[in-house]
Amino acid sequence: MLNIGVLGYAAGALLFLIMGLVLMTGQRGRRRKTMLMLASVASALWLGETAYALYFRGSALLYTNILELIRDLAWIAFLTHILASRYSDPAVSTRRFRRTLMISAAFVLLLSSMAVNRFFGGSAANSLLGIDWLIAGGLVVSIFALVLIEQLCRNTRPEARRAVKYVCMGIGGIFAYDFYLYSEALLLQRINPAVWEARGFVNALVVPVIGIGIARDPRSSLEIFVSRRVVFHTTTLLGAGIYLLAMGAGGYYVRLYGGNWGTVAQAVFLFGAILLLAILLFSDQVRARLRVFISKHFFPYRYDYRDEWLRFIATLASGKPDEHLRERAVRAIAEIIDSTGGILWMRNELGRLEPVANWNMALPANATETARGSLVQFLESREWVIDLDEFARRPELYTTLELPLWLSTVPKAWLITPLMLHSELTGFVLLARSHARKSVNWEDCDLLKTVGREAASHLAQFEASQALSEARQFEMCSRLSTYVMHDLKNLIAQLSLVVTNAAKHKNNPQFMEDAISTVEHSVQKMNRLLAQLRSGGTADSGAEWFDLCELLSEVAQTMGNGRPVPSVDCQVTGIGVYCNRERCAAVIGHVVRNAQDATPDEGKVMVRLFKSDDMAVIEVQDTGCGMDEAFIRERLFKPFETTKGTSGTGIGAYESREFIRAMGGNVEVISRVEEGTTFRLRVPISDRQENNVKLRVVGESGQTDDGQYQEIAGR
Repeated sequence: MLNIGVLGYAAGALLFLIMGLVLMTGQRGRRRKTMLMLASVASALWLGETAYALYFRGSALLYTNILELIRDLAWIAFLTHILASRYSDPAVSTRRFRRTLMISAAFVLLLSSMAVNRFFGGSAANSLLGIDWLIAGGLVVSIFALVLIEQLCRNTRPEARRAVKYVCMGIGGIFAYDFYLYSEALLLQRINPAVWEARGFVNALVVPVIGIGIARDPRSSLEIFVSRRVVFHTTTLLGAGIYLLAMGAGGYYVRLYGGNWGTVAQAVFLFGAILLLAILLFSDQVRARLRVFISKHFFPYRYDYRDEWLRFIATLASGKPDEHLRERAVRAIAEIIDSTGGILWMRNELGRLEPVANWNMALPANATETARGSLVQFLESREWVIDLDEFARRPELYTTLELPLWLSTVPKAWLITPLMLHSELTGFVLLARSHARKSVNWEDCDLLKTVGREAASHLAQFEASQALSEARQFEMCSRLSTYVMHDLKNLIAQLSLVVTNAAKHKNNPQFMEDAISTVEHSVQKMNRLLAQLRSGGTADSGAEWFDLCELLSEVAQTMGNGRPVPSVDCQVTGIGVYCNRERCAAVIGHVVRNAQDATPDEGKVMVRLFKSDDMAVIEVQDTGCGMDEAFIRERLFKPFETTKGTSGTGIGAYESREFIRAMGGNVEVISRVEEGTTFRLRVPISDRQENNVKLRVVGESGQTDDGQYQEIAGR
């Protein structure tokens, strides 16, 4: 049967349950908070069971008595823990807590056994000497709890009583009422039903008092978080439910008083109500206004910064890295305050700020701002978010700011957000008016300035990547032109030799034949150079298989006009590679030419070919001046570094190494000052005609005629 007692116990159970759930939030691992949570849950279970027993059975039974004792033990454990924590020695604190808790648990267990005995008909043992020992036990428990509370208040430092006093008043109220209940029952030998029924309301009333103490205690760590999204959707569903209930009631009265048209009118009315509800739910303006209302009245701060930041980053990162980043930046900033559009200004190479992107807003004409303009100077010096409505109402707040004339031609202009990178203004965003917000406050401005800085860093990175891409394109053109200069230098050297000897040997038919052959070879080489430039100059352009030993012989013959004349030693024949033959010959020829330049005429330049680990190894060895380790490490392969003065481009060694690497090979350099240098070019052997490999037999020691040790394939 439903009576006032059931309502009281049910209300107390609900409030204690809410407090227990609240205590489950926030930081974990704090024993005080955990024990308080367990005491709250135990109280909720006891109150709920009592309400259930009163409603269905009219009186409390065994489960109610046992749960009450468990609740008492939980609160005593909580109070004992706080008292024990006052000891500076952790060992003493733990020992006191365990001893008190064990004694209390033993006493509660004794009372529980007495309750079980009474439930099964052993009431005579519980009323020995005319005393109801179960009631007396409840009185003892309440007295013991009150003593603990008194000790807690007495031993708490004055500066810490601000939080403890409310907890003590709340828990003390519970056990003070229990003391009154059980003392009266012990005198009258029965529990007063009215006092028992009011007990639920008493427990409910102390929950807010305990809650104040919890909120003031930093060790309770009440980091309660309710998502704005959950509140928004819950409020929406609640509003929709209330709306549908109202419309249902309205439809009922339409049908009741509508006469013959009542049923039809009710159906039309309900359909129109549902249609209107759908329109409202999908209205951006209504949703925005609802979010603002919830933020103002349900939360201490307007924004859920975690959600706002995640949404902002997600908007910036959506799509390809360099695709419409500026438009995404405007949109990300505008969505924070429910703006309907925006325009982005960025600083150009001349220092002027010009509009570069827009989102749902038309670009104004002649809207370029100079670096010394009033708007730019104000944004850079103050880093304020300019509210145009506030500027119109109170222009004195913006001191010397003068708005540009083009701003008056922009419809729905509302806010100007600066984009700061470090201390420099890189741009600004003009935002359109929001449907939901009529004004902005300090929190809006702080958030807009923060996301403006983040957007500025993203946009600066985008601008830097664009500039780097252009620089790489110019670098590629410059590098290609340098390659052309290097190859043309060799061709010019050959043609210059022909021109120099033409006056002396022009009547010699053999000379003329050689001159024509040289010119023809130069023309062919220049044509191949142009073909390589068109294809990008990769190692695979114009690729073909060729025999390396034959190529080395041709290179040595071509370089035979220099001194010393290079010698060729092919220790293995029939192996070849698959690449551009002319470029490979040019690379090897460049290495041979450098060896000749570094070696006196009476020295030696030797070109060898052998096989090692499935790689063809081309060695160019000289007995020239050599190089030190620092030069090899820091300058040899560095582009545009040369030791030949104005006659060199400094690109040959770098180009040679890059070509060999593009083939999948590598370049090694071994050199000693005043002793000579060995360039070792390792290139992958092509599997074509691999069965034609032949080995040249050398001496037993594995040395060639010049005494240098070589790796011989198959040994």
